[in-house]
Amino acid sequence: MPPLSGRAAAMEPFRVMQVLARAQALEAAGRDVIHLEVGEPDFPTPEAVLAAAVDAMASGMVRYTPAHGTAALREAIAGDYRRLYGLQIDPERVMVTSGASAAILLALAAGTDAGDAVLLPDPGYACNRQFVTALGGRPVPVAVPPESGFQPTAAQIAAAWRPDTRAVMLASPANPTGTLLAPEELVAIAEIVRERNGVLIMDEIYGRLVFDRVAETALSRVPDAVIVNSFSKYYAMTGWRLGWMVVPEDWVEPVRRLAQNLFVAPPTVAQVAALAAFEPETEALLQRRVQELRARRDLLLEALPELGFELRARPEGAFYLYADSRAHGPDSEALCDRILSEAGVALTPGTDFSPGSGRNHIRIAYTQPRARLEEAVARLRPVLATG
Repeated sequence: MPPLSGRAAAMEPFRVMQVLARAQALEAAGRDVIHLEVGEPDFPTPEAVLAAAVDAMASGMVRYTPAHGTAALREAIAGDYRRLYGLQIDPERVMVTSGASAAILLALAAGTDAGDAVLLPDPGYACNRQFVTALGGRPVPVAVPPESGFQPTAAQIAAAWRPDTRAVMLASPANPTGTLLAPEELVAIAEIVRERNGVLIMDEIYGRLVFDRVAETALSRVPDAVIVNSFSKYYAMTGWRLGWMVVPEDWVEPVRRLAQNLFVAPPTVAQVAALAAFEPETEALLQRRVQELRARRDLLLEALPELGFELRARPEGAFYLYADSRAHGPDSEALCDRILSEAGVALTPGTDFSPGSGRNHIRIAYTQPRARLEEAVARLRPVLATG
């Protein structure tokens, strides 16, 4: 057998996908499983988007686009920043990508070199550590406690910064916690990064899924941040693999060159279809879905304490709850295995998101209708009571 690279051998599994595979195997054997593991909305892609895709294919719009996306979509995205936030963003600074994952890889490829350290909140999105490692960097977890809403403070970033640190990756709302970074803390962190000649990469994939305050973008306060976003979550287009970046002006040409070589172009049909996502009727539908997600969150916020799960920081966005599971033992992976086997409820162990505290936490994705969430709670009661 040909030898594996050290990179491939060291790559950690994305545990949520392992949970999904096991849940699907149980379903194939006839079990009914309630999926609260994968961060994928149960809402269908809006009809207007689907219709635009059909028209695009019927018209033969299936050839390559520019590596950074069509002018029409980049202009539409820039227009949305103007409409929502009052920002005038040059569409040339918008880079359409093959999902947010491609945007993160491009941001890291443009902003870091092999050997550079990247500061990452712990807990945080599981794949970010792997992205940094795959590009030859060194992920440095910064433990963020519930007392700060599972978000880093400027003091923490300053204390963690070392001579080889090059970038900081933040998320608001965050996966797995659903918490928001306070605007004043964001500005203070950005100033620290700027003073040290570093790069601030801001994940706003869940930026429109905010419940208790008006949604913001970091660009309103930190115009030199690198913004990563996606059509997957708010627009319910996960399988379309379409995202975007907003980059500083002097990054435009280098990031285009990287995109040309690494990805060639984003999916053409998805780009044409995504234009319909900005229509007023689609926006009204999506906002109704945000309110439905809020209702689901509130349902679980009320139900989880009686099940022995403690929410130590209030989630204000996304569609996740990050719950302390120590009342049911010290091993969240074993707990999630038992819950799936005995209750038919798929949850994600916190070890996907935190090398430090993950064994004490689980993530719940409330991406199912309220009736299914209520059924999940009912299934969990007897299983956890006998644990």
